[in-house]
Amino acid sequence: MGTAGACAALGAGAWSLESARRGELYRRTSHALGSAVTLTVWHRDRSVAEAALEAAFQELELVERVMSLYSPDSQLCRLNRDALLQPPHPHLVTVLEFAAGISKQTAGAFDVTVQPLWELYREAQKQGTLPEESAVRLARERVDWRRVQVAADRIELTGEGTAITLNGIAQGFAADAAMHVLRRCGVEHGLIDAGEMSALGHKPDGECWQVGIQHPRQPDAFVSLAKLQDRCLATSGDYQTWFSEDLVNHHLFDPHTGHSPRELASVSIAAPTAMAADALSTAVFVLGVERGMELLRQMPGTDALLVLRDGRSLTTAGFPVVG
Repeated sequence: MGTAGACAALGAGAWSLESARRGELYRRTSHALGSAVTLTVWHRDRSVAEAALEAAFQELELVERVMSLYSPDSQLCRLNRDALLQPPHPHLVTVLEFAAGISKQTAGAFDVTVQPLWELYREAQKQGTLPEESAVRLARERVDWRRVQVAADRIELTGEGTAITLNGIAQGFAADAAMHVLRRCGVEHGLIDAGEMSALGHKPDGECWQVGIQHPRQPDAFVSLAKLQDRCLATSGDYQTWFSEDLVNHHLFDPHTGHSPRELASVSIAAPTAMAADALSTAVFVLGVERGMELLRQMPGTDALLVLRDGRSLTTAGFPVVG
């Protein structure tokens, strides 16, 4: 699953005198869900902007308390530990119901129950090795999104050893939740970088917000620039967390094999919501070019930039490339 955003927000650009009179940019950076989070809003009233930023970060803190894999008291950790959560926070219900829908649509290519595979590879990495194939098979037997039973008042994990990771969807949900708060507080123009990107309105100069998409093989370079207006962007790549230096084994697992897919180096998805972009970037990475493109053709308003391991790149017709 994608654990770190591969997109970087670029500068707001030059302001005209007229736009400067209409408002200012306000920016705040903190930390949530394992990565730095930067919220930028453009508003004519400082008090409104600052209150909106404060409320959005409070919402991000709530999402982390619910969905963090690293806080023993989070609802997600309690669910993994006890196999039962009662009652769950509505945020967790929303995310798991959405995840189940994507899992069904992708025939299990997206699966939040790959946590046993992650734990297996992480422990092997600590020993400077990769897990034995027999161990991979055993871990894979514990992976099945249908083992997660979700209701408004109860979430249950069935089957021995079932465990969930939300690293491929929680950051997207967090960006959506923060954007909802900004809108509710009266913000009409802003950019959220919570590992995944969410753009509202436009920059002070009237142009779309621009973000850089990390090149999967050149740490200091972008593979492309994208323009966003009322749209979201997420990237999953083999370079983000890896278990072998050749990047053949990494954190994006094919739930059906227990191994990492080898066709793609990164997948960037532009979609109406950050949660959809986040989940679909993982799903398409697992599905590969042919099946991934077929999936996207079924989803209006959703586009992709795919970078193959051989260096070639492909985009759908509507992907918002700058230039």
